[in-house]
Amino acid sequence: MRTFTPKKDEIEKKWWLINAEGRTLGRLATEISVLLRGKRKPEFAQFIDCGDFVVVINAEKISVTGKKLEQKKYYSHSGYPGGLKVKSLKEVLEKKPEEVIRKAVWGMIPKGKLGRAVYKKLKVYKGPEHPHESQKPQEYQF
Repeated sequence: MRTFTPKKDEIEKKWWLINAEGRTLGRLATEISVLLRGKRKPEFAQFIDCGDFVVVINAEKISVTGKKLEQKKYYSHSGYPGGLKVKSLKEVLEKKPEEVIRKAVWGMIPKGKLGRAVYKKLKVYKGPEHPHESQKPQEYQF
């Protein structure tokens, strides 16, 4: 018996369409990260990019539980003294709702070269319109 190792050329990449309307942020990000990595495929190998492309629409209509809209904070630092910026989830959802999903998914994929390659396959859009109709993405059912 020999261990099966998938080759890059043999892996079939699909396009998935996920409607984020009414979905809880963490549970949505978990499903997206699993699809991006390809963990549900029988030919999954953790050292090869086996995942699919994911298009997320209606990013502004996600839901969160509890008091997370006011209590969850996003931090960024400019690198200079006193350069720490803090924004609440509510502020980020008003300005850039796509970033909320992107940051949640980024925290769930491995860091490094493979993680960056996987992350590039995520496409997040604010409303119901997206420019990937020619790829014919399939609706993902949870």
